[in-house]
Amino acid sequence: MVIAIDGPAGAGKSTVARALAERLGFTYLDSGAMYRCVALAALERRVDPDDPAATGALAASLAIELDGERVGLDGVDVSAAIREPRVTEAASRVSVHPAVREAMVAEQRRLIAAGRYVAEGRDIGTVVSPEAPLKVFLTASPEERARRRAAQTGEDEAAVLAAQRRRDARDEGREHSALRPAADAVELDTTGLSLDEVVARVGSLARERGLA
Repeated sequence: MVIAIDGPAGAGKSTVARALAERLGFTYLDSGAMYRCVALAALERRVDPDDPAATGALAASLAIELDGERVGLDGVDVSAAIREPRVTEAASRVSVHPAVREAMVAEQRRLIAAGRYVAEGRDIGTVVSPEAPLKVFLTASPEERARRRAAQTGEDEAAVLAAQRRRDARDEGREHSALRPAADAVELDTTGLSLDEVVARVGSLARERGLA
């Protein structure tokens, strides 16, 4: 069983999903970390992130481990490495390829089938688990999202906003698993809301549906 939390970069998905999972006693699933692992592997092995066949084959060959805050890639702790700006940019590029998404979605479904998860990403409620009993689509103003990401990474806010716009265009325009709310998702704008306020709202939705 899964509570699906989708939305664009900087909307607060990871922070909210992590806090909600802890509050409900669920397991947190960071689907974005899995695509970052593919991107990191592509960069390290000199695989073109824009090559659909090569990145698809690479994705299918990787052993990715998610253990709380720790992310493992083929037995190596890459928790910090996958958060580097170059990996963030490459992750957006590899994630548009159908073969990459197929490999990652299969792994996400395998994990979800084995327990109770709060999973965040861009297509959890639309593709990975369309039968999820609760789907939430988080968003925020572009400026707020860029401010949050810049504060997190230390990058220039204007540069983050420009990169974010490119990434949003790719995510929303890709042919497979485009970024969009599921038809039955609850949309929540987090602009101006604190973490506790957002978690409380989603937690209330979970309780209303008998999930907590």
